[in-house]
Amino acid sequence: MDYTIQASTMFGIESVTADELRKLGYDDLTVENGKVTFTGDEMDIAIANVHLRTAERVLIKIAEFKATTFDELFDKTKEIEWGEIIPIHGKMHVVGKSVKSTLFSVSDCQAIVKKAVVEAMKRKYHKNEYPENGPVYKIEVAIMKDIVTLTIDTTGDGLHKRGYREFAGGAPLKETLAATMILLSRWKPDRTLVDLFTGSGTIPIEAAMIARNMAPGMNRSFVAETWPQFKNGEFKQVKDGAKAQVNYDVDVRILASDIDGHILKTARPNAQKAGVDDCIEFHTMDAKDFSSKKLTGTIITNPPYGERMGEIEEIRKIYKNLGKLSKKLPYWNMFIITSYEEFEDCFGEKATKNRKLYNGNIKCYLYQYIRKFTDKERAEVDKEKKLRKEEKENVKKAKEITKKYNEQKKAQKENNPFGKFIKKGRR
Repeated sequence: MDYTIQASTMFGIESVTADELRKLGYDDLTVENGKVTFTGDEMDIAIANVHLRTAERVLIKIAEFKATTFDELFDKTKEIEWGEIIPIHGKMHVVGKSVKSTLFSVSDCQAIVKKAVVEAMKRKYHKNEYPENGPVYKIEVAIMKDIVTLTIDTTGDGLHKRGYREFAGGAPLKETLAATMILLSRWKPDRTLVDLFTGSGTIPIEAAMIARNMAPGMNRSFVAETWPQFKNGEFKQVKDGAKAQVNYDVDVRILASDIDGHILKTARPNAQKAGVDDCIEFHTMDAKDFSSKKLTGTIITNPPYGERMGEIEEIRKIYKNLGKLSKKLPYWNMFIITSYEEFEDCFGEKATKNRKLYNGNIKCYLYQYIRKFTDKERAEVDKEKKLRKEEKENVKKAKEITKKYNEQKKAQKENNPFGKFIKKGRR
């Protein structure tokens, strides 16, 4: 069955989510504030849930209409064949929101929609009461300037819940936002990545998962998996396919540091549970003490914002130190998210570009410092890459020679009938 599918996003991320969908093979997209819409069947719903890194939820759009009275809302909701979607024992959970609309009482709108859905289901099931002890169907009634949109959530727990973060710091960055920052940076695994304020490790973990091509939802469950519409095992097929595509051989170097050694004790188990702890080096370190002999690299980080009174001077000092670090590493790209609007003044340099994003309800900007090279500098970068490649090849050859030698030695021992006596005689 074909559906109108919506990938909901935080504001400012829509185009990034659209790019993800294009890479998954979806071209006919409609990009609007907070959502990307496309069409697909049950398999496509499973693919979007398992593979999207930056979306918040995957919804099925049921209907859209104008309503300025409760009677209109009830009648138009009742017209929908809800019995074709929700089984007789399905649990109907209605949530809502209203913005700049005549029908502003969200609780009343939720109650009316629930009543209308039940009335519509009577046309199919011919019952007055329903047990609601089966799979959950969360219906959202969203009203924007008197236009009602009815959707059903296929995700369950938000897509930011990958299943690896059991431990978090005081102000953790959402996984979907961390993934957005990494994708916007155009970072590639052959370039060193550094997070100087790693907290519970969200940015380095998401980066390692991207580097290894690990689908963010391959190890979690989704509410639609319990629906009769997905009885053919679509989610299992997509998850199994995603696990088969993971590249454990990719060479990636990610450094994660924080001045708070205690919080790093939460980051390490998170990385381990995500299956990327071997990709990340964790260090207790003040950001201003970071240095590197690498000519190029990428810093993606989420420093403190200074939202509380008395913190501003300390925050300004941190941002000034980041600016000094940038001068010491002139060929490193830097991507820094903060809500502090005077960041560039403290940093001492205007960003190449910035992008408005939301960290929860906090309006932030992602300041992007993208370095360009002269021909001479580019030659130096290429030289460093070549040396690094040769170094990897030499290490690989050494491992192969050692392996071959050990295999030959083992074979000689197995083929020598006096081997055990020789061995005994040497003792």
